Amino acid sequence: MGQTLEPGALYVVGTPIGNLGDFSPRARETLEQADFIAAEDTRVTLRLLNHFGIKKPLVSYFEHNKLEHGPLIVARLREGQTCALVSDAGMPAISDPGETLVAACAAAGLPVYVVPGPTAALSALAISGLPTGRFTFEGFLSVNKRSRKEHLEAVAQEQRTMIFYEAPHKLRKTLSDFARLFGPDRPIALCRELTKVHEEVWRTTLGEAAAHYRETEPRGEFVLVVAGAQAPAAAEREYTLEEAVELARSLGAGGLSASEAAKEAAQETGFKKGEIYRRLMERE
Repeated sequence: MGQTLEPGALYVVGTPIGNLGDFSPRARETLEQADFIAAEDTRVTLRLLNHFGIKKPLVSYFEHNKLEHGPLIVARLREGQTCALVSDAGMPAISDPGETLVAACAAAGLPVYVVPGPTAALSALAISGLPTGRFTFEGFLSVNKRSRKEHLEAVAQEQRTMIFYEAPHKLRKTLSDFARLFGPDRPIALCRELTKVHEEVWRTTLGEAAAHYRETEPRGEFVLVVAGAQAPAAAEREYTLEEAVELARSLGAGGLSASEAAKEAAQETGFKKGEIYRRLMERE
């Protein structure tokens, strides 16, 4: 590929979400050239590196050490070293502690570049069969009951397609909450093990999904793509008979005959044409 990494830069590198064939040549080259790699789980990343014959120093960077290790990584970047940031799978910094490191680099004026790769959220959206023109990524729901409740209530009337991540051991509770708050007839696509051997997409309703997994043990990581709420029907204006007659009068002033004006006004207001016409004639 011939790229040269910029000294002192952070490279956000997407890695496969299951199928190693999705690892891009540029991503591989970036990991080969970086001075070190910041990884969510060094054991997972080491397996990836070994598969492609890459040998690089690894630094652990995950949710519970990011405040400690983040400044150390920034300090190394200031010295002119290059760092490739990876997550266990997919794009770092998306529902991932990498967002904190990216923000720290941006605040420090350090360059940050992206090497795009697979993303479970958008991959699931693309094959969900649900509207994709407008959507919202909601990530993982909180395990805190209050935060979880507030989150779900806040999106109950969201009209855009919603994307959630969920672990198998939490799926039953999540589907039950969805069905209760969003309604059992709301469409959902449950996308499981994307790009892997047992990839599955099940397009159904929240009620059916909740019932199914009450009896079936969930397996694998899930992306839940949930249809948005239906837009509320536009409120129809209620006219009085006097308003209907005035509407017919204004239409008549615009060139329509009394009969045509009464017909148009009747279609708009719901009153009978004859009733409007009689009142219109009484005032002539």
